[in-house]
Amino acid sequence: MYLRAFSLLKTEEQPTISSRQLALRLHLNPPQIRKDLSYFGAFGTRGIGYPVAATAERLRGILKLDVPQKAALVGAGRLGNAIASYPGFATFGFEIAAIFDNADSKIGQTVGKIVVEDTARIGTIRNRGIHLAILAVPAEAAQAVADKLVAAGAKGILNLSPCYLEVPRRVKVVTIDIAMELGTLPYYM
Repeated sequence: MYLRAFSLLKTEEQPTISSRQLALRLHLNPPQIRKDLSYFGAFGTRGIGYPVAATAERLRGILKLDVPQKAALVGAGRLGNAIASYPGFATFGFEIAAIFDNADSKIGQTVGKIVVEDTARIGTIRNRGIHLAILAVPAEAAQAVADKLVAAGAKGILNLSPCYLEVPRRVKVVTIDIAMELGTLPYYM
């Protein structure tokens, strides 16, 4: 959240920002921001604020996002196409480097600048330096695809399928079920 805010401020060419101004943008309180950032050392200068560009780069390093990361996208349907077209990944140093699908009608098609490959080629991701994957497949196919990704060397999977995946402990999975997240809103409303 902080990296996104500082990255946006950098594009706005704002040289510094106070914890108070940042708190207003992020709907937090200034002491919380100062405390959060202090866990990683001294960032700002009292009375001046945080240097935007330097803080963005330092946060990028702390989060290990200072080195470009390649990701494989599995699923070239409507959700997969939207993900492949999303420019926001670049802000965090991510590049969709391969797209896979099992539908003959999608294999060989171009999404952005990437040619959709057969899921039978998922095993090539290790040799291509790809260790992250985004899963945008139906729930009934998700576990089998996750198994292939793990066997191919994936270390992190962003699961957009509405199911939980069983993977070895060495593999980190983050599951985002958009419908379930939307389903929480009426409770708070």
